[in-house]
Amino acid sequence: MDTYDIMLYVSYGLAILGAALSIILPLLKSLDDPKGLVKSAVGIIGLVVLFFIAYSISGNEVAPKYEGAPFNLTPGMSQTIGGLLIATYALSLITILSIVVSELFKASK
Repeated sequence: MDTYDIMLYVSYGLAILGAALSIILPLLKSLDDPKGLVKSAVGIIGLVVLFFIAYSISGNEVAPKYEGAPFNLTPGMSQTIGGLLIATYALSLITILSIVVSELFKASK
């Protein structure tokens, strides 16, 4: 095992630690203010609903060259990837529109 492998595993560990702490610490802080938990829950539920809508409208077609090795893509995997892509596109569009609307409101004041 050379240095690159060790650093790769260290970066995996740090990414997992950062993700865990970014979830756990706000939950501990929001125990003081339960209304903050409700806002977070509404946001998470909204993301889940958006993903399931995107998942349900995405197709599950797989091109023949991706069915075999090395990809081994199944229709379920294809539909999940399509759902994630559609959700990403929708969130990007919502973000851009909110930036434009925010700037228009600031300019009108």
